[in-house]
Amino acid sequence: MTPTRGFPKSEFENRLKIIQASMVADEIDVLLLTQEHDIRYVTGFMTPFWQSPTRPWFVAVPQSGMPEAIIPTIGREVMGRCFTGGVHCFAAPSNNDDGIALLARVIRDMAGPEAVMGMMIGPETKLMMPLMDMDVLVEAIGDPVLVDATMILRSARMVKSPLEIAKLRHICGLASDVFNAMPSWLKQGQQLASVFTMFKVNALQSGIDDVSYLVGNAGQGGYDDIISPPGEDPLVDGDVLMLDTGCVWDGYFCDFDRNYGFGNVSSEAHEAYELLWHATEDAIQGLKPGMTSADLFGIMKARLGGEDGDDDVGRYGHGLGIQLTEPPSHIGWDDTVLTENMVLTLEPSLSLSGGKMMVHEENILLTANGVEMLSKRAAPKLPIIQG
Repeated sequence: MTPTRGFPKSEFENRLKIIQASMVADEIDVLLLTQEHDIRYVTGFMTPFWQSPTRPWFVAVPQSGMPEAIIPTIGREVMGRCFTGGVHCFAAPSNNDDGIALLARVIRDMAGPEAVMGMMIGPETKLMMPLMDMDVLVEAIGDPVLVDATMILRSARMVKSPLEIAKLRHICGLASDVFNAMPSWLKQGQQLASVFTMFKVNALQSGIDDVSYLVGNAGQGGYDDIISPPGEDPLVDGDVLMLDTGCVWDGYFCDFDRNYGFGNVSSEAHEAYELLWHATEDAIQGLKPGMTSADLFGIMKARLGGEDGDDDVGRYGHGLGIQLTEPPSHIGWDDTVLTENMVLTLEPSLSLSGGKMMVHEENILLTANGVEMLSKRAAPKLPIIQG
């Protein structure tokens, strides 16, 4: 069943309640949001206009009461339909004040000139405004105290609501079906760029909104690069092809890959594929609420061997939601406690001979009883395309 697009008001009310409770606990008077995903999480404001870096966008969240949007005039109508207590607009772009005076006035009215102001300044955050404007903003507010509030949004967003889970389950199912149909049209001699194009066409025809992220590669017995654009080399006997996609439905991502072999693939590639599949299976069977990301990394590392596994990628998966990659990171130093209703990727990898590598990725939901698959599980043995 296809989920309903968008969210009811109650979804945003609950998010705001959780965020403001953390603000009270941390003695933060106002939370300043500047990143697309944080603003969308709090207000529901969704637009591809974020791809333009020209204009800054701001939302100020008080310790009690409704969020206030301080945005360029071009976004007035869209933000006016979102979860806000008010929309304050400024003309942009401007050569002397891109909304800073207006933003300072809203914050002063909301929390006073000596407000404790929380901002997203920790790992995996961006300011999304000119750095020089921060000094101007601080001076215009008065004498605010700036504190790091990264964990407030991070903690709230890591645990998904039932409505969010329904969207994630839906997009993972759609992308799984696109992957599962690939052996029916893959063949030797196809150019890699053509494979990428056909995948995107099939994904859009299946009901996926956008293929925002599609990477991969192919090579004899494995691949040496998984993030560059596709070339025009044809797929030949002995190649292993990997595609990794972040497809989107109603603003929520899937993020998983699939591997395919062509003809007579090396025994090393077959063995690596099965080893990665079993490392992922160990994680699926062993993960329970209360474990940490480091524990989850350790489960997969134990199967792959070596102090850090036989690779140098650095982590074996991450969180997933309104961003392609979200916290936490499954790595030996991440002590984030994994709880019920977190959506995660499992992504172990291996280094092979000749500088080649292989990666395997699945998307899962952590429940009270263990793991629910969101992506449809990959085959336990490397699928082979003949001819």
